[in-house]
Amino acid sequence: MIDASKSIEACAAYYGDESEAMKDYLIAGEKKALSLKNRGPIAFEEDGSLSKSIRDAYSKYGFFIFEGALNKDELEDIKVDLEDLRSKFPTGPESSVNSKGEPAMNAESKSLTLLWSKPLGDPLGGTELANGRHQIKMFEPEAEEDAPSAVPLILLGSLQFSDACLRTYAHPDLLKVAESINGKDFTPFNEALFIKEPGIGAAVSWHQDGVTHWESENFDEEIHGFNFMAQVYGSTAVNGVWVVPGTHKDGKIDIKKLVSETGSERLEDAVPIVCNPGDVVFVIDRSFMALFQIVVLNLVSLLILDFIKDHLLLELKAEVFTVKLRFSTTK
Repeated sequence: MIDASKSIEACAAYYGDESEAMKDYLIAGEKKALSLKNRGPIAFEEDGSLSKSIRDAYSKYGFFIFEGALNKDELEDIKVDLEDLRSKFPTGPESSVNSKGEPAMNAESKSLTLLWSKPLGDPLGGTELANGRHQIKMFEPEAEEDAPSAVPLILLGSLQFSDACLRTYAHPDLLKVAESINGKDFTPFNEALFIKEPGIGAAVSWHQDGVTHWESENFDEEIHGFNFMAQVYGSTAVNGVWVVPGTHKDGKIDIKKLVSETGSERLEDAVPIVCNPGDVVFVIDRSFMALFQIVVLNLVSLLILDFIKDHLLLELKAEVFTVKLRFSTTK
């Protein structure tokens, strides 16, 4: 695993009077994460279904880490494509050109493609964006004086810009997992690329990704689908997604109340998803999760690939369907 000790020290220093508490939280979270029995290679039973031990751990915790799911060549393919893609990003949220003065990759896009933030900010927290699912705003550390005024956080509809991301979405082993969970009729329904630069990367506040079906008569733990989080550079307690294991079995969580009762955004039962480059995290969409700011050291590129059962998608009302898919609109 990646040694995060220096990152933990540097991250905690941004929290002022809370620095020791943050350091202890990160260290304890990493220890708890590595103690969970929810990681290993992709494996299938003789009948082609996903390994029962994987299914059981996935159901217990709400996520499973497929170690080494992407080989070195596949990982390099993504890295090369992402570096090229980043070079084509606009210079700011109001710009249509890249750093070389050339047309930016999304210059002709008619829909929202790049979500921006102030450095080390939390642009979604406490807003009505993304259907208001990010109910609280995370602590926002002060960035260095020479930091840019705005930084990209999420590339929406990433498949239209990256062939490597498209190839990853069609990875045969991942599709076989998707089929095992959803049956032969399933829908790839959303994709996004999280890019968090060291020292300036923004946060994603605590949330559950499910928007629809909360009141369904057929409510179960998989009703909101799942996603694969492909780890390009690996993740640690400092730069990784944090999850509260088992919350996929609960209903809709009152996040404001929970954080208020806890007295902090550092939720006691949460654990970071600790991964090496090439690992792919398999997570139930309505699990309770968050991303803290990236204040030091590591670049994060996290490829999100969502899948859902066809019949659940067909149950959606037209207006909800439009909201869900606007992030995947092509040029």
